Amino acid sequence: MVKSILHKAGKTNTWLSAGIFIVFFCLAENAQSQQRLYPNQFNLSEVVLLDGPFKHARDLNIQTLLKYNVDRLLAPYLKEAGLSPKDSSYKNWEGLDGHIGGHYLTAMAINAATGNAECKERMLYMIAELKKCQEANAKNHPSWGVGYVGGVPDSKAVWTSVQTGDMKAFRAAWVPWYNVHKMYAGLRDAWNYTGNEEAKDIFIKFCDWAINITSGLNEEQMQNMLDIEHGGMNEVLADAYQATGDKKYLAAAERFSHRMLLNPMSEGKDNLDNKHANTQVPKAIGFARIGELSGDDKYKNAGNFFWQTVTDNRTLAFGGNSRREFFPSAAASTDFINDIEGPESCNSSNMLKLTEDLFRTNPSAKYADYYERTMYNHILSTQNPDNGGYVYFTPVRPRSYRVYSAPNEAMWCCVGTGMENHGKYNEFIYTHQHDSLFVNLFVASALNWKEKGIALRQETAFPYQEQTKLVITESASPFTLMIRYPFWVKDGALKITVNGKAVSINNHPSSYIAVERKWKKGDVVEITLPMHNTIEHLPNVPNYIAIMHGPVLLGAKTGTEDLKGLIADDSRWGHIASGEKLPIDKAPIIIEDDLNKLTTELVPVKDKPLNFTIPAVKLENPVDVTLQPFYQIHDARYMMYWMALSNNGYKSYIDSLSAIEKQKIELDKLTIDFVAPGEQQPEVDHALQSEKSRTGNNQDQMFRQAFNNGYFSYNMATNNETGLSLMIRYWGAEWGDNKFDIYIDDQKLITEDNSGRWNQSQFKEIIYRIPDSMIKNKDHIRVKFQALEGANAGPVYYIRLLRPH
Repeated sequence: MVKSILHKAGKTNTWLSAGIFIVFFCLAENAQSQQRLYPNQFNLSEVVLLDGPFKHARDLNIQTLLKYNVDRLLAPYLKEAGLSPKDSSYKNWEGLDGHIGGHYLTAMAINAATGNAECKERMLYMIAELKKCQEANAKNHPSWGVGYVGGVPDSKAVWTSVQTGDMKAFRAAWVPWYNVHKMYAGLRDAWNYTGNEEAKDIFIKFCDWAINITSGLNEEQMQNMLDIEHGGMNEVLADAYQATGDKKYLAAAERFSHRMLLNPMSEGKDNLDNKHANTQVPKAIGFARIGELSGDDKYKNAGNFFWQTVTDNRTLAFGGNSRREFFPSAAASTDFINDIEGPESCNSSNMLKLTEDLFRTNPSAKYADYYERTMYNHILSTQNPDNGGYVYFTPVRPRSYRVYSAPNEAMWCCVGTGMENHGKYNEFIYTHQHDSLFVNLFVASALNWKEKGIALRQETAFPYQEQTKLVITESASPFTLMIRYPFWVKDGALKITVNGKAVSINNHPSSYIAVERKWKKGDVVEITLPMHNTIEHLPNVPNYIAIMHGPVLLGAKTGTEDLKGLIADDSRWGHIASGEKLPIDKAPIIIEDDLNKLTTELVPVKDKPLNFTIPAVKLENPVDVTLQPFYQIHDARYMMYWMALSNNGYKSYIDSLSAIEKQKIELDKLTIDFVAPGEQQPEVDHALQSEKSRTGNNQDQMFRQAFNNGYFSYNMATNNETGLSLMIRYWGAEWGDNKFDIYIDDQKLITEDNSGRWNQSQFKEIIYRIPDSMIKNKDHIRVKFQALEGANAGPVYYIRLLRPH
């Protein structure tokens, strides 16, 4: 019977040489461990990847992971516990020491669960060392450290600050809760994926520490603390509730939920403009988990609406979102084209986790559709095919390129999530609910549903072939096979046969087809998945389009010139492409009055599936390019989005664009260093110091200001040059008393008064010449904005240090 269900490296062997005895566990003993938290998921050992791009990426990732030095990852934890580290800490993001260690523990657990022996050894070694740290913290720091297992620099000052409620040291540190959250997740995952009870014990004690260290804070203090990025602390505390059944952890999860986001999201209000994107996604994961476990509609609605508004209104063709790490407003979405800091890998990694959580309570095909798009086009594309390195930003700007990390260098946040991403490709291919088996993704794989005595193989070369085949290799009980009808297959085009007999399909795209029967060994299900070309417009910028083939984004290599920093070094800004920005107006432009016609006129390349050419007559600034899956493009500049204009609109647009772009390029060439005040990463990178200062947003741009004798300052590079100037961007219609001094180091450059200065609603960029005496023989200077008594300094929107014109 068929029924329709509609859903719209270094010292890698230190522990061995020390003679530490490692107790191995058997995968069979832990076959159900993963279901302790996520009851619809199969244990990772039950889903085996077969040959294909995802297995290749997983295997390469393991090779890359094993090049990292575990003792260097553990060094921050031992140091803060008062123990002697066995090696030096990794550099690069020193102020965030410890965060990568948590991601790495998760990665080890994932690969241990699928049977990798060396990852298993490393996971167990890390757990043993972390247990020592937790015990040492209780002994050496009894007033604040009982249960603590974190690597936050100067942990004593930071967490005592939280404990007493003064928060000064906490606010001076770099996102402490975000940092420790990574180890919370690592310990949870070591238990969840492998059943390791010691990891669970450390995790639960760590959760107790979080409750105790914040017990003296009132609600207002808690919410003020949560204004600072804190990862998914509400999620892991909800997980502790599920793991123990103790409601104190659920109460703590709710207490760690940021009302600034929870309240509007639960009411269906999108307040995400100009907010740091990956600060918000983990909060929403926590909302969804709390809603799932408590049944509270407020939390469930918040998690659901967050996912819906991000995927509907803020997501690009390849599944990513945000620019410069922030959600832009509709009016600022052109930043995707102008900036090189495109969508961040961490965002997509966390959005996939949120998607899995929401699917568990509502197995709708829309979640699997989004998951597939993002997994293929963003996550798979963020792995360097040679060294296995990871990508931070994926630029959308035409003819830009991505930068990759190298093992043992560049401890970015997206290195941490990258370590996890490529081990989880088998996590969502299949899920189950009661006696129903969901086929969510078309990936070559084998499933062994041990609990039901059911096994099958999915044999496919998708997306290079428009089909997949399921072969039942074991069947001890009846079950319902739920086959996804993807959104990208046209209505009426999906075909399914069972043992050669056609299945009647009344469903529409983005649904599941339920095939219910008493399956037997040897049954064959064949699924035909016709793909076609479609156009997707850049959100809020309709003149830019992406070309999709089925769920696959088609991009094009455009050259290999000036790929500076392609493999990043350990510098602070190494994750950002630093090669020349090629002019946007010189990039290929599609000229077509009927874009739907374009999709039928792409020319397939013979014997190269998923490769197409664009007819030359359709291009201005034509280049010899071939469209191919974006995830295959590496070590090159590329096109992801194309400007698409009608014949009539082309000339006037390109004339104005050329003039604007020339000015931008010239300004970039004159710029030695720049800061975007109010944005988290640029301020950290330029060693922000401040007092009586705040940030905000106006006209879709972030700013910083100080008030009543307060100040803010940044450390900026001069490249040992002289003849320099400061360019400062102000808003031309500020209210209030805006009088302040600008200092270069300890010398006053100028007293500025912007009170009622322009009375024009537009940005004003003012250039201040810096005397050579203030900068001679200096490779860095500190630029300081000091508010006068009773007045404001700024607001300041952008700071550039310029060479002479």
